[in-house]
Amino acid sequence: MNKYQQGQPAILLLADGTVFKGKAAGNIGTTTGELCFNTGMTGYQEIFTDPSYFGQILVTSTSHIGNYGVHPEEIESEELMIAGLVCKKFSKPYSRASASASIQTYFENHNLIGISDVDTRAIVRKIRDEGAMNAVISSDGTDIAKLQEMLDKAPSMAGLELSSKVSTEQEYFLGDENARYRVAVLDFGVKKNILRCLNERDCYLKVYPVHASFEEIKAWNPDGIMLSNGPGDPSSMPKVIATAKEIINSGIPTFGICLGHQIIALAADLSTQKMHNGHRGVNHPVKNLATGNCEVTSQNHGFVVNYDDAINNENIEVTHIHLNDHTLAGIKLKDQNVFSVQFHPEASAGPNDSRYLFDEFIENIAKNKPKLVPAEKIDKTNGADIQKP
Repeated sequence: MNKYQQGQPAILLLADGTVFKGKAAGNIGTTTGELCFNTGMTGYQEIFTDPSYFGQILVTSTSHIGNYGVHPEEIESEELMIAGLVCKKFSKPYSRASASASIQTYFENHNLIGISDVDTRAIVRKIRDEGAMNAVISSDGTDIAKLQEMLDKAPSMAGLELSSKVSTEQEYFLGDENARYRVAVLDFGVKKNILRCLNERDCYLKVYPVHASFEEIKAWNPDGIMLSNGPGDPSSMPKVIATAKEIINSGIPTFGICLGHQIIALAADLSTQKMHNGHRGVNHPVKNLATGNCEVTSQNHGFVVNYDDAINNENIEVTHIHLNDHTLAGIKLKDQNVFSVQFHPEASAGPNDSRYLFDEFIENIAKNKPKLVPAEKIDKTNGADIQKP
């Protein structure tokens, strides 16, 4: 019988000195990070493996976590990206026949530390009212004084560059090399489902590390460029912002998601700011200002583009707005083939309301691609694009 089964005690210590006592979940040990909450009811494995959560301790607002186990196909990266988990009920048994393991085994295999049996509603209210703050989870018996010392040394998310810790270290290709379009992806912590959504739209991808230069990207002669999601403070990435300016000025159709959206905004002379508690969940309402439609979206961000900067910039069209707090959720550059959104249209986890944005990106590429061969006349059977007579 392991320590978890014996009800090993654990504590959650917040930066303001608040202590919550509970039980160990997952691995035994101590971890620190910025405390945030997610309002999603399902999709916990996709959330835990989202690189945008790197460096954050996640509080789940839904009561039960782990009751459908884990599945090898429901990951957004190869590792668990959250720094730790806080939940109400941590379920070792699971009911789904196709699951490969329990969440407890999953956490142990990935050395992830968590705490359960705490009042998550009180914790969420605290973050909502007082704002995001650092916290520490400990289940190894470390005393409060030492945990407070550890917490005092934990860095603030403001000014913290984290994309380089989750980006690919080497370029790689994904998809059919005979696909109709070539899309370069600048990886700030890209989710697998973003890449899938592009592959499904007949795109052959080359994924680049976060600090790849525009010259490297341009040398591949891509038809379009994607700037991905990722963690950390966008303003701490001056080299990437400079690269984004070159991308914008190149005329190559470009699409940015989440951190990629913020990088595009900074490259277009807008500013970003840290939010009070961020947007994290799969039920956030966003209005498309062009259509007037409301979309239910998946979101995960603690920084946002300054709305006043956007509306006062004559080269920026605001395309989407968050309906809960009227923060900026999407922009388009009027003089370039570039647009971006703050939310996650790949919807993993989440609803599919915003998948059309990938189609708009492909339409932009198609309009820009000279002498595009009609899809029905492309023969891919011999490994090359050949126009049929």
